[in-house]
Parts: sequence; C-alpha cells; structure tokens
Amino acid sequence: MSDNQNLLAEQRRALILDEVRRRGGARVNELTRKLKVSDMTVRRDLDALARLGVVEKVHGGAVPVTEASTHEPGFEAKSGMELSAKEDIARTAAQLATPGSAIALSGGTTTYALAQQLVEVAGLTVVTNSMRIADVFHSARRAADAAAEHAGNRERPGGAATVVLTGGVRTPSDALVGPVADAAIRSLHFDVLFLGVHGVSAEAGLSTPNLAEAETNRHFIRSARRVVVVADHTKWGKVGLSSFASLAEVDVLVTDAALSRAAREEMADELRELVVAGERADPAP
Repeated sequence: MSDNQNLLAEQRRALILDEVRRRGGARVNELTRKLKVSDMTVRRDLDALARLGVVEKVHGGAVPVTEASTHEPGFEAKSGMELSAKEDIARTAAQLATPGSAIALSGGTTTYALAQQLVEVAGLTVVTNSMRIADVFHSARRAADAAAEHAGNRERPGGAATVVLTGGVRTPSDALVGPVADAAIRSLHFDVLFLGVHGVSAEAGLSTPNLAEAETNRHFIRSARRVVVVADHTKWGKVGLSSFASLAEVDVLVTDAALSRAAREEMADELRELVVAGERADPAP
C-alpha cells in the first residue's frame, strides 16, 4: 500500500511543480481544485518540494525557485525527484545496450537508475565516473557470487559486467571529474555512452553548472561511437554555466512522456532521434 501511496504522491508533486513553473506560481486553493485533494495534502506536497529546493513557499501558495547557472544540486536532492520518469527512461534506454559491448555511464541520478537495469545485460564492460554506479554493478556481482556458492557452484557466474571506475575529483552530484578522469577516458573507446545532463535546450545544447564536469563530458562524447542522452522532461529549457555539446552531437535522447509537445517539436529540428519512454514510435512510412 505504501508503494502505491508514494507513487501517487510523486506523480502529484510532479504535476504541482509543472503547474508552479508554467504559471510562475500557484495558490493552494487552485491546486486543491485542480488535483481534487485536500488542502492539507497540497501543503504537505509543497513542503516536500520546498525541501528539495525547487519551489519557495509563499503566503497561500508557492513560486518556482530560479536557479543560478552555477547551482549544482547534490545527488541526494536530485535522487528524490521524478522517480517514475527516471525508471521509465532507464527501462527504455537499457534496450539500447548490446550484450558484450563496451559502454560508458556518466554520473547522475538517471544514469544510476539505468545502471540498475543494465546489470541484467550480459558481458558488459562498463566505464563510469560515478562511484555509486560502480557500486550497483559490484553489488550485483557479489549477489550473483553468493547465489552461485549457495547452489554449490564454485565457479564465478559468467556474464557479469567488468567495471572500470575513473579517478577524479568528486562533484556535488557525485561524479568524478577533472584531469585524472579526463586522461582515463581519453585512452578508451566505447560502443555507447549513456549520458545524464543538468540541462538541455535548443540554443545551449547540453550543459552543466560545473566547468570540470563539462570538460569530462566532452571527453566521454569524443570517445563514444554512439551518444545516448537520458534526461527527464524537467531538464528541457534548463541551462547550466557551461555547454559541452550541441543537440546535433546526440544520436538518441531518451525522455519521458511528460515532455511537452512544443519541446518535442523544437527538439525534432535538432535531434537525430527522440525516444519517449512508454510511447510507441511512429511506424516507418
């Protein structure tokens, strides 16, 4: 029961955040009518959004928080946002990883969700600048080893991922960046890069608030044969301090169904391929 309640609360808060951002603010009584929930429920949702730093509570309602281009939320703050969207994106993006291939995963909460799907793909070589993502694969390996030992199989199970963790300096979002990470990435070549981003826009392309992370992401892109960006709908229109790639450099962008029609049309002019998780692709002519 609690899982359903949490999912409903998450979806409701996403709708509230979209309403606040779209209109520049919203009143509690308006939100209660729109969502058909109690005044107390809306106030609790606004409290939760305020703790995440995405809205500011004012008398009778809330207004959006305008982020500085240098503002970089921490991993924990971001991990509580758009959970359902990230899971949908992760399941869809995981289908783009071929068993036995070499892939790269940048740091981020969406790529972290993706890593949890990719543990089911056999024989991957995974390069990442995220300790959290590396831990996902190491935990899966330990669990597989324990299951094999319990079953009396002394051989290590085949198909588990080989993980390469770059060094570097840790950012607030728990990515390892800087010259050490850059040097490691420069010497490698990936079949597919799965890249999380702070912001996506037609004008600024892909951007981040962190200058060192921007440079590390450039090296990731140069070393990849195919670039897949994983970004939920809230990333559209955000612009960080430093751009590191144009939309034309992205092979596939995987997003969620809440992306607006206007954003989709704007992206279509720049992107090679847009994949919306949970929606069927249009049939080929």
